[in-house]
Amino acid sequence: MIISRTPFRVSFVGGGSDLREYYKSRPGSVVTTAIQRYMYVTVNKRFDRTVRVSYTKTEIVDRSCDLQHDLIREALDLVGIKGGVEITTIADLPAGIGLASSSTVTVGVLNALHAYRGRHVSAEELARQACEIEIERLGRPIGKQDQYIAAYGGFQHIRFNSNDTVEVNPIICSQETHRRMASQLLLFYTGMQRSASTVLRDTKRRLESGGGVRETMDQMVELAEELRGRLLRQDGRHVGTILGRAWELKKRTGSKVTNARLDGFYQRALKAGADGGKILGAGGGGCLLVSVRRSRQAAVRRALHTAGLTEVPFALEPEGSKIIYVGS
Repeated sequence: MIISRTPFRVSFVGGGSDLREYYKSRPGSVVTTAIQRYMYVTVNKRFDRTVRVSYTKTEIVDRSCDLQHDLIREALDLVGIKGGVEITTIADLPAGIGLASSSTVTVGVLNALHAYRGRHVSAEELARQACEIEIERLGRPIGKQDQYIAAYGGFQHIRFNSNDTVEVNPIICSQETHRRMASQLLLFYTGMQRSASTVLRDTKRRLESGGGVRETMDQMVELAEELRGRLLRQDGRHVGTILGRAWELKKRTGSKVTNARLDGFYQRALKAGADGGKILGAGGGGCLLVSVRRSRQAAVRRALHTAGLTEVPFALEPEGSKIIYVGS
């Protein structure tokens, strides 16, 4: 049996610039971190040549190509496993809440399948193969940041180049800067699940047709570079303000990014004392990330709990996808 553990992520700024429609003309740039909430994938030898996959439902098929779970189906094909395995996925968090569940699954399944075949695969190869599955094979209208942060882990600045290469560089700051920034971050689930593909498809269409979205994305890239620069200079005092600016820019990139309920939640947080924040992922629902001074955190928690939101406690995760168990 093989078990892999792959972290979910929280993206601070720059999301959307990892879409090929953007970075083919100007490098994209994001600041993002893995968190200590995980997707676990088990792979075990099956007693016959069938394939059993268990997630929110269970599939048993004679051939891997008959699986309905498209991410696992394509991962099996890419790794070269046709049958005789059982795969189970177990997550700390539900899908559709803006923490990159699909890409986390893909990276975790690939890592476990490669280990099952007796191969060690680098973070770069895991991320690249996950992008191949999601973007090239399945044609999902998504970017690349989620696959890379799931594979690499840590607190990263990621740049996406026009030649399709990706640069992953750790944001190195003092323990005190890191601790202060992390201690001010609160994460809340809005109760609203959504399909990232639906939101991103609209953003991609707007990027291709013009209309000012590319200029807005340029500003988001500049904001990612600003946040990276501040943190490298040990200045973590303005994370909330930058998150707020990033959210205002993000809302301009598509009609499905926000709605009246999400705007109401965000305003509640600001009125209670948050310095700034944003809806994570593509938008349209999911989780609200806010930066709040400790003296105001109790008030923000009360305001958002009263509005029906659920807090998701988390810590930053230094490691990416890893094999945590190898057994007979």
